[in-house]
Amino acid sequence: MSAGKVTGMLAGSPDTFPARVASQPVSAALARFRADPRGAGWRRLQFFAPGGTADRIAAELDRAVASGDRLAPGPGDIFNALALTPLDRVKAVILGQDPYPRDGDAHGLAFSYKGRRSTPPSLKAILAELAADQGCAVPSGGDLTGWAREGVLLLNTALTTLTGVTGAHLTLGWSDLVDEAFAAISAERPAAAFLLWGAAARGQAGSIDRNKHLVIESGHPSPLNRARDFPGSRPFSRANEWLGSRGVEPIDWRLSSRLEG
Repeated sequence: MSAGKVTGMLAGSPDTFPARVASQPVSAALARFRADPRGAGWRRLQFFAPGGTADRIAAELDRAVASGDRLAPGPGDIFNALALTPLDRVKAVILGQDPYPRDGDAHGLAFSYKGRRSTPPSLKAILAELAADQGCAVPSGGDLTGWAREGVLLLNTALTTLTGVTGAHLTLGWSDLVDEAFAAISAERPAAAFLLWGAAARGQAGSIDRNKHLVIESGHPSPLNRARDFPGSRPFSRANEWLGSRGVEPIDWRLSSRLEG
C-alpha cells in the first residue's frame, strides 16, 4: 500500500478505516506509523518492507486479538519508541526485553511505566541511579517519555506481549527490528551512546561500530542481578560526557522537572 493510500485512509475514509481499527487493530497501528513523518528513517528498514516481517507480525497479532487475547501495550502504543525518537535524532539507546505485561502499565517505551501501582523494581533502580549520577531528586513517576523526546531510543527486544504473560512474543520476530535498528544507528548516526544493561542487551554490542559510538555495558538493574554491578555505573553522566566531547548536545536526563502526562 502506498503512503498516499494510507494517508487517504487515515484522513478521509470513515467507512473503511474505523472498521479496520476494530477488526485489525495492529495492522491499523502499523499503517498509522507508516504514514507518520517521524518514522521515515525507520521505515527504510527491511523489517517494514511491504509484505515483510512487520506485516506478518501485525497479521498474527490481529488474529490473536480476534480470538480474545489482549496485548500489552495496546495497539496504539506499539510503535511509540520509533515515533517519539526518529532515527535522525538518536543520541542514545537503551534496550529492554519486553513490555510490562499488566494492562495499562506499558506504553511502548522500554522500562517506562504508566501504571498506578508501585514503580517496578528495575525501573526503581534506574531512577535511583539517575538521581545519584545526576544529583537530582528521584523522579516521582516512571514515565520516560521525556527521554524519548531527548533522543533516547527506548526499544524493547519484543514490542508486544500478551496481557498477563511475560515474554510471550520474544520469538515472534520483533528481534529482527532490533537487529536492523542497531545496524542503522551504527551506520547512519555520527555519534550515539548505547547503554546495554544485562546479558541480553549486551549481546547486541558486536553490531556497534565502536570507532564512532560509545558502548556502556553493565549488569541489569533488576534486583535479581546478584552481581549488583548496575548501581554506581553512572551511565547517564558518562554518556553525556562522551556526547559533549563529540560536539553533540548532552541529554537532559532529569525527569522530575518535566514529568509527562
